[in-house]
Amino acid sequence: MSSDLPDYVLRNRRHWTIANAQYTAARAREAWSQDQVWWGVWHQPDEEIQALPEVRDRDAIELGCGTAYFSAWLKKRGARRVVGVDITPAQLETARRMNAEFELGLELIEANAEEVPVPDASFDLAVSEYGASIWCDPYRWVPEAARLLRPGGELVFLRNSTLAILCSPDNGSAGDRLLRQQRGLHRIDWQEGETTTEFHIGAGDMVQLLRQMGFELLNLIELFAPDEAVDHPYYTGFSADWARRWPAEEIWRARKRI
Repeated sequence: MSSDLPDYVLRNRRHWTIANAQYTAARAREAWSQDQVWWGVWHQPDEEIQALPEVRDRDAIELGCGTAYFSAWLKKRGARRVVGVDITPAQLETARRMNAEFELGLELIEANAEEVPVPDASFDLAVSEYGASIWCDPYRWVPEAARLLRPGGELVFLRNSTLAILCSPDNGSAGDRLLRQQRGLHRIDWQEGETTTEFHIGAGDMVQLLRQMGFELLNLIELFAPDEAVDHPYYTGFSADWARRWPAEEIWRARKRI
C-alpha cells in the first residue's frame, strides 16, 4: 500500500504514529467513555451547536477516524452501522482496543480516506472531525465522500476556519495579521517540529466543490472559544484568547442531492 500513497499521506501517517504514542492513545478511553457528542478543541457539545443530523438507524462512516471516538459516539446515538477509516495502524490499534473494551461493534478499515475500499452508496452519513477534512486533499476526499453516500445522505465535517489559516505562520500560533494569501490556498506544509501537510481551501472554493460533487449546503457553523476556555495543552495552532475574538473552527453540513 505504501508505495501507492501520496507523499503527504506517508508524512502524516508518521506524525500520527508518534502522536498516538504521545497523546491520543492515553486520551482514547476518556473520549470513548463520553455519551454526548462534542466538537473541536474546546469540546463544545452538539446539543448546543446542533451540527449533526439524526443518526439513529442510519449507516455512517468516519473519514480519518484516528482512535474512532467520534465513531463511538455515533454508535451510542443509535447509528445502525458505523465504519471508521484511517491510514495510521497505531491509531487503529488503539481504536480496536477501545472497540473491544466498549463492545460497540464498529468496523475499522486501514485505508486512505481519499480512496476507501467500500462500494458506492453505502452510507447515509459521512463525518470528519479534523480527519480527512484537514489531512486529505479536498479535491480527492470530498468526491470520495459523495461516492460513498446514498442520495439524500449528509456530509458533516469540522476544520480550521479560513481566517485561522490565513493568520497562521509556518511555525507558531495564529496572530492578528494576515500572513497568507487566500487566492490559491490549498496545500500547506507546516514546518514546526516534524513537517506535516494539511489542506485548506477558502469557503467560496469549498462551496463550489460541494456543489460540483452534487451536494447542497445546509449549514456553516463558525466556532468561537467559550469564555472560560484555556489554551489546549496539545493543539497549539491558536490560543483560546485568539479564538474568543475570531472563529478558529468551522463545521460544514451538506446533503447529497436526490
